[in-house]
Order: sequence, then C-alpha cells, then structure tokens
Amino acid sequence: MEYRYIGKSGLRVTPICLGTMTFGSSTGKKEAFEILDIAYDRGINFYDTAELYPVPPEAKTAGVTETIVGEWLKTKPRDSIILATKVAGAASGWFVPPIRHGLTAMDRFHIEKAVEGSLKRLQTDYIDLYQMHWPDTVVPIEETMEAFDRLVRRGLVRYIGTSNDTAYGLTKANEIARFKGFARFESIQNNFSVLNPRFFDELATVCKREQVSLLPYSPIAGGVLSGKYNNKFIPEDARFSVYLKHGNKRVRTHATKFYNEKTLKATELFLDVAKKYDIHPVTLAVAYSKSFDFIASTIIGARKKEQLDASLDALELKLDKVVLEEIKKIQAEILYPMG
Repeated sequence: MEYRYIGKSGLRVTPICLGTMTFGSSTGKKEAFEILDIAYDRGINFYDTAELYPVPPEAKTAGVTETIVGEWLKTKPRDSIILATKVAGAASGWFVPPIRHGLTAMDRFHIEKAVEGSLKRLQTDYIDLYQMHWPDTVVPIEETMEAFDRLVRRGLVRYIGTSNDTAYGLTKANEIARFKGFARFESIQNNFSVLNPRFFDELATVCKREQVSLLPYSPIAGGVLSGKYNNKFIPEDARFSVYLKHGNKRVRTHATKFYNEKTLKATELFLDVAKKYDIHPVTLAVAYSKSFDFIASTIIGARKKEQLDASLDALELKLDKVVLEEIKKIQAEILYPMG
C-alpha cells in the first residue's frame, strides 16, 4: 500500500479516503458498517466525516453520521484509523446552509462547542484532522486560528485543515498562523474532478509552494462520471434524481451544478476514454483525482456497498501521461462544465 503525508504533518494516509456523508440518510447504519469494513479490509486508514452530515443537511439528522462512525470506530483499534471531521460553526451542531455572508460562526465559542459534540458522537478523545467546513466572512481569521490552535495544544485535535476555501483564504490563514505561532492548516478539502479542474487555476500553486495537501472530494462528480446520468433511463434513486425533486431550492440548485448539459457532454467524452483503455469510468475518475503531487488522499463515497469496489480499484491504478493528456483535451474542449 502506498502512503502519503498530509502537508507537513505526521498524518500518513492511504491515497484514498472513505467519505461518509450519506450515512444516516440514503445509507442505513447496517450498510454503513459494511462499507466501512470493506474499506478497512482493503487497507484504507483514512476516514472523513462532518458534524452536519448526512446530506442533504437537515436539522433533524445533523450529527447522525458522526454517531454511526463513532460506533464503528469502537470495533477497530483507534490508532489504526486517521479520523477527520469538520466544524460548521453552530454551537447547537446545526446551521442553515449555504454558508455565506457570515452565516457560519468560526469563533472561539462555536469551535469549542462543536469539537465537544464531535468527540462525544465519535466516541474518541482526539480527532486526527479537524477542518473548517466553510470559511467565515465575519469573524476575524485571527480568532478562528487561535481557537483551532487551542484545541491542538489541549490534545483534542492533532492537526487542522480548511475546506471549500480560496487561495486567498488559505494563504491569509497560514500567514497569520506563522506570524502568531499558531498551528497552521495542513490541508484543504475542495471539490476537484475531471469535470471541475478549477483547483489548477491558483490553489494548486499555493499547495505546492506552501506544502499544503489537497484532499479532493467528489472525484466522480457526485456519480455523474459513472455515466449513469448519460443513460436513457436514469435511476430514480440516484443522488441528483432525488435532489432535483427536493423541496429545498438550494438543494435543487446544487444538483444542477453537477447535472447539466455541459457536464453530460464532457462525461460522454470521458466515457469514450474509459472505454478506449478498458478502465471502469469510476476507477478512471478516482485514479485521475489522485494523480497530482499536491494531493494527499482522494475522498470517495458510496451509498451502497456494491458501488465501492470500482473506486477502491483505483488504489492500484496509476495513469500514464497519454491518458492524462486525453482527459486534459476534454477539459480544454468543454471549459468548466460545473461553472
């Protein structure tokens, strides 16, 4: 098994991380345990969750995923697991997305309350990687970094990271950490895939120069790159089939970012590449997302255990330059299909 370090930290992780955001909604507890066990048996040591999960986020289910992961965690040696979770910023463990215009609250009080809740639900006394789920646009980043640093000094958190952040946000936070002597962000968890290569624009340079690792999520673009949305008959229980019928307008809008005319066209070309090289499209998409030197571990997910093997098969697949160039041509032909 190949291992990679996250940033400058001592976290040595597998190049694939198991995400858990469907556990407690579209994935029941029994199947979630089976998925976790399959990943563990395949050698995966890195698992990612969040206080607001499962998705789509709702007040009545927030925290359920951490509870499921915590129960499973008790069945394994704790030191065999690198555990990551994320703080959304509400002391109650709940907020109303999207996190914009100061609706998140990354202040001392909310961060300390959030970590207490996560530790309790996860049934552990420490978190290996604690991540800011979204940047705060109101609370000064100095206060946020000081609060995270306090958690590290108390031994509740080993390392910290950010998520859904910008080149400016990551750089600003880590420069403040350097100046103040605080723990810095060792990772950034952003959307990155064949259909969404925007990370190359600025953030990839920051990560390489500053030795911060990307932990890409949605490597198969929420299932779009599997090709199931390009079929004549789309599965009714598919993620975006459900989201497009959701009562929440924000959830429906989120679905159209992944599922639109441009993403389907780009996926069609991507499927041709997969067929040409006789690689399962999911395996190819995950292998692509772990192909770059600024990436530590790619976050995969599965609603059903049957979906897991194709993603995990990417552990043994290293794409050559010819395949990567063909994918690059698709990205040049259809620029930023996810907007």
